[in-house]
Amino acid sequence: MSIGWGMVSLGRHPSGKMAPGINEAQNAHIEAVYSRDLGRAKEFAKNHNSRTAYDSYAELLKNPEVKVVYLASPNSLHKEQTIMAAKAGKHVLCEKPMALNISDCDEMIEACEKAGVHLGIAFHARHHPGNEKVKELVSGQNLGTVALIKTQWAGGVRGQVRPGERVGREQWWDEPSLVGAGTFMGNGVHQVDMMRWILNDEVEEVSAITDGQTKEQPLENLATLVLRFRSGSIGVLVSGRRIPDSQNDLVVYGSQGRAAVYSGMGTTLEGLLEAVGDDIAIKQEFSPPSNAGMYANMVEAFGNRINNIAGNSATGYDGMKVCQVTLAMIESARSKKTVSIAH
Repeated sequence: MSIGWGMVSLGRHPSGKMAPGINEAQNAHIEAVYSRDLGRAKEFAKNHNSRTAYDSYAELLKNPEVKVVYLASPNSLHKEQTIMAAKAGKHVLCEKPMALNISDCDEMIEACEKAGVHLGIAFHARHHPGNEKVKELVSGQNLGTVALIKTQWAGGVRGQVRPGERVGREQWWDEPSLVGAGTFMGNGVHQVDMMRWILNDEVEEVSAITDGQTKEQPLENLATLVLRFRSGSIGVLVSGRRIPDSQNDLVVYGSQGRAAVYSGMGTTLEGLLEAVGDDIAIKQEFSPPSNAGMYANMVEAFGNRINNIAGNSATGYDGMKVCQVTLAMIESARSKKTVSIAH
């Protein structure tokens, strides 16, 4: 059965990634879209095969055919909109970051649990088949004991020392009170979730160096983190907008081998999976069948979760744990000290 989705906030990412992903998914369709500008909502609906357009979020929630609400609104609005959707009996897939503080995360989780609806976080990188294979190898102990996991996801423009205005980006991404942090909110949160998910482990210490978190530059354009996991594994993460020729890779080093997805940290199904070790020798290249591949996989996984089928869909708890690491990153960068995370 096709599940009806309602889309909230209709910017570049929903238009270029999520709407095509929902339309490509086998178990979903766009039932309704919402924007404060009705003309914009109608144009989006026309371009992406939505059945209805609204300029009222409350009216969208009254639509009985909308079963899931996808939130791509400013980060500061996620709590209020999630709670409204839960009270209306709608499942929620919320864009990352889930929220800007832990109490908001807790309220979102509690509201959805109380209403008996599912809360998911849009960590699409879990749904790259190369990343899924690395997770399988780590879970199966094929790499032995993991010593180090590294991710890099960055970009930039050659010759540009400081990032200029990105064409098509919503202005709220440059407002600290609405976004919370800079490049880390765009890419770093995905990387933290990937590490947690692959290792099935939690971060207990964060040490961060950024070019932001100061009065002069509150939002960072480059962040490097070192993470200590409960198991003793070490994580290294680079997220940035100042690295124009970045190699955006995931690499896991274990006592029995190495697994990597080269160029796999991004938004398309491209990359090269390479794994070597005592009992593994894998080399597989990926090329994107469509621009929406990982997003279609994510939408299908969330639909499966609604139907009680197990999968890789990130939960509200996952979003909350990433929020903890994000807050620790901000504190560490400001204080120039390692920050411990309480569990």
